[in-house]
Amino acid sequence: MNHNTLITSHIEDSIRTKQSVLESLIPSIEAAGKLAVESLNSGGMLYFCGNGGSSCDASHIAAELVIRYKSGNERKAIPAIALNADQAVLTACSNDYGYEHIFKRQLEAFGKPNDLFVGLTTSGNSKNILLALDEAKRIGMKSLLLLGGDGGKAKGLATREIIVPSNVTARIQESHILIGHILCSIIEKELFGLD
Repeated sequence: MNHNTLITSHIEDSIRTKQSVLESLIPSIEAAGKLAVESLNSGGMLYFCGNGGSSCDASHIAAELVIRYKSGNERKAIPAIALNADQAVLTACSNDYGYEHIFKRQLEAFGKPNDLFVGLTTSGNSKNILLALDEAKRIGMKSLLLLGGDGGKAKGLATREIIVPSNVTARIQESHILIGHILCSIIEKELFGLD
């Protein structure tokens, strides 16, 4: 069984999507990095969240900030947390209030005006992300959404958004993690002068 064509197709599609990100999203990524740095410089926390693979990406990016992004970049921990990481809160909220409230409820408990809400949703239609975005606005927090396709229902609702030009979930997620890594690099450079 030879899968060379299948493998090549996936890699080439990923490259095309990232080439589109390179050609169209640099200003959006730069603005998102500035937004995160402003929040951190004002004493804010970064709250990340997503569903499924995007929840793993949210946790991944938060961990890069709390620990370090690049090996050798010794620096102070950066306040970031993934709202999808607490199984007790997620299951209690899902059971008592409904799954769509899992992130909103946590922002209600912890969110402050200087904080930044960062939601990852490939479709832009995740109800729990949309309700958390509403809660962030109520609190006075700024927001960043990493989206895909046409941006879905979330398009135009956040302080900043980055919409990956693809309709393929895997390609969007691959680009979201690339963008997340770039944001980590911008934050380390701006806060600590690290490359």
